[in-house]
Amino acid sequence: MKTYLWSMLGLFFVGSTIRSDDVTPVPQAHAHNDYAHARPLIDALDHGFGSVEADIFLVGNDLLVGHSRLELKKDRTLEKLYLDPLLERVRQHGGKVYKDGPPLVLLIDFKSTGEKTYARLREVLTRYREMLGHLEAGIWKAGAVTVVISGDRPQKTIADDAERMVGIDGRPGDLESTVASDLMPMISESWGSLFRWRGEGPMPTGEKEKLRQFVDKAHQRGSIVRFWATPEKESLWDELRSAKVDLINTDDLPRLRSYLLSPK
Repeated sequence: MKTYLWSMLGLFFVGSTIRSDDVTPVPQAHAHNDYAHARPLIDALDHGFGSVEADIFLVGNDLLVGHSRLELKKDRTLEKLYLDPLLERVRQHGGKVYKDGPPLVLLIDFKSTGEKTYARLREVLTRYREMLGHLEAGIWKAGAVTVVISGDRPQKTIADDAERMVGIDGRPGDLESTVASDLMPMISESWGSLFRWRGEGPMPTGEKEKLRQFVDKAHQRGSIVRFWATPEKESLWDELRSAKVDLINTDDLPRLRSYLLSPK
């Protein structure tokens, strides 16, 4: 595993403009429920995270960010918290989120009805197409940001969209699928749905082999792997890292960053 040097000189705000010095990205780091942090998106970028997760509800014509309807606020829209600052940053960084890094994954979890939510999201994303991976004449063009849809995923509608700007978050049943990797760039599952080991003592040999087979199959089809609801234990992170799991889930941004930047 490549070891990254962490180098950050600061992040400043001038009006609505984000000015960031070089931040060495940590591609394996996934900010679970990113919107729960003090500065949604910005805290994750400040730590070099390669992936952020936002739950959204369609309320009227607004895409509001929050884990439940009780948390929603009119001013906490997907555009304001994520899309606008990302577009500004990409323009400032010459077409990338991180100057020397890979595309950022923006995982959008639909908490409201998938078909209606996707229809509105598609309208919104057209304003940000310049920074997004998207289909162009039937060919997927990589962008600074890769949007992946999870939750209530309207899979057929997304697959049939000739100008789509998103991919679908797959499930274990999709490991054998022949769906193109740009349409299903990620395979995810709850850790507890597949594994009983919670990071205490050695990982059982059978579960360790099951994990490696899962990751190998996903990689063979060109998809990255993510598990949610993983215990926040370094012993478990060690196994994920060893098995080449692409995204490691956390709510503790500094701790995972420090872990991933340490030599292994």
